[in-house]
Amino acid sequence: MRFRKRYIAKSLAAFSIIFFIGIVIMRSDVRSSDSEGGSDLRGGKALVGLLKDNQVRPDQQGDSGREQKLEVKKSIRDEVDRNKEVEDGGKSDDEEMLVRIDWHDWDKINQYKMRQGPGEQGRKVELDAELKKTHREDVKANGFNERISNLVSLDRAVPDIRHPGCQTIKYLKDLPTASIVIPFHNEALSALKRTVHSVFNMSPPQLIKEIVLVDDFSNREYLKKELDDYMEQFPKVRILRNEMREGLIRTRLNGAKVAVGDVIIFLDSHCEANVNWLPPLLERIALNRKRIACPMIDVISNEDFHYETQAGDVMRGAFDWELYYKRIPINQAERNRRSKATDPVRSPIMAGGLFAIDRKYFMEELGGYDDGLEIWGGEQYDLSFKIWMCGGEMEEVPCSRVGHIYRLFMSYSVPGGGNVIGKNLQRVVEVWMDEWKEHFYKRKPYLRGNNFGDISKQLALRDRLKCKNFTWFMTEVAPDILEYYPAVEPEPRTMGEVKSVSTGKCLTKETGVFLKPCTKASNQIFTITWHDDMREKELATKDCIDFSNYQKGKKPSPYRCHHGGGNQLWVYHPKTLHVYHPVSAMCLDIFDEKIGMNHCDKDAKSQKWKWPIKDEKKVAELAAKHPIKYIRVFAS
Repeated sequence: MRFRKRYIAKSLAAFSIIFFIGIVIMRSDVRSSDSEGGSDLRGGKALVGLLKDNQVRPDQQGDSGREQKLEVKKSIRDEVDRNKEVEDGGKSDDEEMLVRIDWHDWDKINQYKMRQGPGEQGRKVELDAELKKTHREDVKANGFNERISNLVSLDRAVPDIRHPGCQTIKYLKDLPTASIVIPFHNEALSALKRTVHSVFNMSPPQLIKEIVLVDDFSNREYLKKELDDYMEQFPKVRILRNEMREGLIRTRLNGAKVAVGDVIIFLDSHCEANVNWLPPLLERIALNRKRIACPMIDVISNEDFHYETQAGDVMRGAFDWELYYKRIPINQAERNRRSKATDPVRSPIMAGGLFAIDRKYFMEELGGYDDGLEIWGGEQYDLSFKIWMCGGEMEEVPCSRVGHIYRLFMSYSVPGGGNVIGKNLQRVVEVWMDEWKEHFYKRKPYLRGNNFGDISKQLALRDRLKCKNFTWFMTEVAPDILEYYPAVEPEPRTMGEVKSVSTGKCLTKETGVFLKPCTKASNQIFTITWHDDMREKELATKDCIDFSNYQKGKKPSPYRCHHGGGNQLWVYHPKTLHVYHPVSAMCLDIFDEKIGMNHCDKDAKSQKWKWPIKDEKKVAELAAKHPIKYIRVFAS
């Protein structure tokens, strides 16, 4: 018995020594992995204790081309974070700790590159004589050419126009699932079907929890039983139907309320997903659940269905002070923050219709959209301000791209019309914009004093979430908006009647641009603004004087202001009294008592105009920058 006790004691001692040596070796292995530039396993003492039997340490793995075997769980990340804080005074980067894989389905991608047919590879569908003849009728129902849409395959291939660097990026293996919510009202059947097909075709199936189609009380027969029967082939598709017309905002919310995926992704009903569009969105939310991730929105032509990027491609969302959505270049601060072109871009304002957000964060913490917003309009500002001011952030993700058809015109009625949109915008400015709302009302004075409903619930939400003020938003998130759209308009270059020296009549804007007797009416008071475009004096005017024909005798015409120069750039030369259009190298002239553009002649009295100057320095600078190109036409 005594011998047996001594034997047991010696055995226990030996086992303890062996166990201790094993622990020392394992700790040494983990530290050496750090020093050799492997995965970020600082704080590895805790990590070793958490490795499961079927897990392999990074230093025991093969080459980087094989899928990593280490499954990193939240408990491990948290433990590593705590250890790293103790050891080097900072927080570990979760992104370095997480397993990543290539989500591309290269076999399918290569198969799609071989597809041929109308619209394939994003090429335009050629309009033959018959299609040109019926074009007007073909666009009437939807604001895009439905006949062309019907010719294009539901499974068509669109071009991979991502930055080349996107092809080599690996994303988290463990990604949240997505509920794709697609609202629709009287949509063209082929466009709606193609949206669903493209989501399934371009997405890893395990990431799609469901597609929720929400019918906003459509009255087209093919969107009822025919649609139900067609979608039965997709077990993950379900269709909800509003019992009355709710509008886009509440229809989206109805879909969000029944969604079960970890992430909700809202799409419009006339979209086409591009290559590997889904993992880049889901990863951004997996890394920060209080983040909205927006895909880059490409353009599908409403006439021939060719596919292309938007002008300027990757930019930041913005607004002017009437709350019209704008896009502005990436500012210097954001360029400094990003290390490469494929990095997401922080954006102050979303375009509105296409974005991904954590379901519980959206519905439970943020309360979804403001439920006082009616039908359509303003919801992107409400959500953008709420996200940024209340502790979240928003990004545009260059490696996620979705094509979208921009309608030629709104093909359906909006109950309440413009009054609804005005009310919605008022709710946004009253809830979020603090004293900055005055800049909105100065441009839309007719809305001041209108009833915009009860906003107490939204103000309580802002208080509960301890949201920052709008000055913080404009200073920290969107200072560059003020560079392009100042809250207080700078002094214009010129202001007053544009009076012909030869006739004594004045430039007049009606449906077009005319020459009429001077009356000092508002439509005869023109200004060259700080954008160097020409428009009426009224601050709320949306149309600028545009000349795109470039032919002698053709007259300029009103066109929506784009503030980009080009066809809308005008220069007044006070020394010669010419109104000069640099892009066409022509001057404003008179032909038989009618306005027209002509080659500039410094001696032609019909090209002389008197225009009161407000900023002599800026007018002189602009004239020096754009000297007149005189062209003499001599008789042969």
